[in-house]
Amino acid sequence: MAKARSRYVCQECGSVFPKWSGRCDACEAWNSLVEEASPEAAPKGLGRGKGRTLGFVDLASHSPDTPRRTTAIAELDRVLGGGLVAGSAILIGGDPGIGKSTLLLQAACRLAAETDAVYVSGEEAVDQIRMRATRLGLSDAPLRLAAATSVRDIVTALDQPDPPRLAIIDSIQTMYVDTLESAPGTVAQVRASAAELIRVAKRRGTVLVLVGHVTKDGAIAGPRVLEHMVDTVLYFEGERGHQFRILRGVKNRFGPTDEIGVFEMTDAGLMEVANPSELFLAERSDETSGAAVFAGIEGSRPVLVEIQALVAPSPLGTPRRAVVGWDSARLAMVLAVLEARCGVAIGANDVYLNIAGGLRIAEPAADLAVAAALLSSLTGEPVPRDTVVFGEIGLSGEVRAVGQTEARLKEAAKLGFGQAILPVRRAARGRQPAGSGLNEAITLRDIGHLDALMPLFGDPVSASRG
Repeated sequence: MAKARSRYVCQECGSVFPKWSGRCDACEAWNSLVEEASPEAAPKGLGRGKGRTLGFVDLASHSPDTPRRTTAIAELDRVLGGGLVAGSAILIGGDPGIGKSTLLLQAACRLAAETDAVYVSGEEAVDQIRMRATRLGLSDAPLRLAAATSVRDIVTALDQPDPPRLAIIDSIQTMYVDTLESAPGTVAQVRASAAELIRVAKRRGTVLVLVGHVTKDGAIAGPRVLEHMVDTVLYFEGERGHQFRILRGVKNRFGPTDEIGVFEMTDAGLMEVANPSELFLAERSDETSGAAVFAGIEGSRPVLVEIQALVAPSPLGTPRRAVVGWDSARLAMVLAVLEARCGVAIGANDVYLNIAGGLRIAEPAADLAVAAALLSSLTGEPVPRDTVVFGEIGLSGEVRAVGQTEARLKEAAKLGFGQAILPVRRAARGRQPAGSGLNEAITLRDIGHLDALMPLFGDPVSASRG
């Protein structure tokens, strides 16, 4: 009898190696190689049999629009692009305890009143799910529950003439295919389990929602191909110390990407936040130095958030740089530009930067607001309370224009802000400059170079050297 051969598969990137080593040569992850049984050798080539002829159609051919099914949770529908699409596969990931199962249970219970919905858990017993539903006040919902980890059993339950319209699998890392000898959660099992579930969901028109665990780096655990197999990838973000939760779409074949939904964690579950800007700014202090309000864009939604900075003398030879919610590399760039182009010496001080509310900001438009917060903390001069700031800073100190200026200004005016510090507006192709129709509601102060920001804070150069 032939001896069964084994192989070693990286649990981070899915690369295959004939023998074990301490580090994966592909992704350089340590201790990520796990032994798995090799699959049976596949026959070489496709043989002499011919396949069937494909039926091609024209690009302009009309296809009926697939109606979306709303979840009655407006923030979730926003991130999904307007609701659930029949036959779509959705992957949602997030840190343990962030609220993934709670949000999906709330959505499933609301949809169960209108259509057939099932919730399959591989981590909890049915009684535990019922306890959570009772705590959320959802115990009367006609949602069908099951505790299972066998993909064969789940596929049999879904592959029916009258299949459920919504199926939630919590989580994909606990599922296993019995034709593979590897343990649940390995690359091979996650890939095979997801492929079987997605195949039956596409064939039956069932909306499939997969819950995924995340690694210590914040990425969804398992092979990267898993994110390519599904139609939509959502990440649930937030700090446990904050009550706010951010649902962010990073991939969506049926809607925009980088859209966000904002929720607040309460005793009754996750509650929608219709106006996140007002909530993020609710605890602002009056006339406090080191804080600036940034008018940002998350997806298609303008969001105002407070950026807090603290510049303090450092007792250490190497000053500290602590950043929460922003890119530390961009902070280093802003500090270098302030020192090289404006003469403000902050390098010998400890610098702490925080985005209030637990929101993470990725767009470069926050550069100018960060610079304003740093100068305010250094000089002790507060940024005027009714002022919003946004703009990108270049390495020569110039302030560059950013997109969707008018949407940012409208959101600021709606919340009562009377002044905006922004890049120089330029008319494009004979049009009026962005924001020109808001001059009566909000005063606009154009800045072309970072030097123009300095007079607002007295004499930052002397303050930095004194």
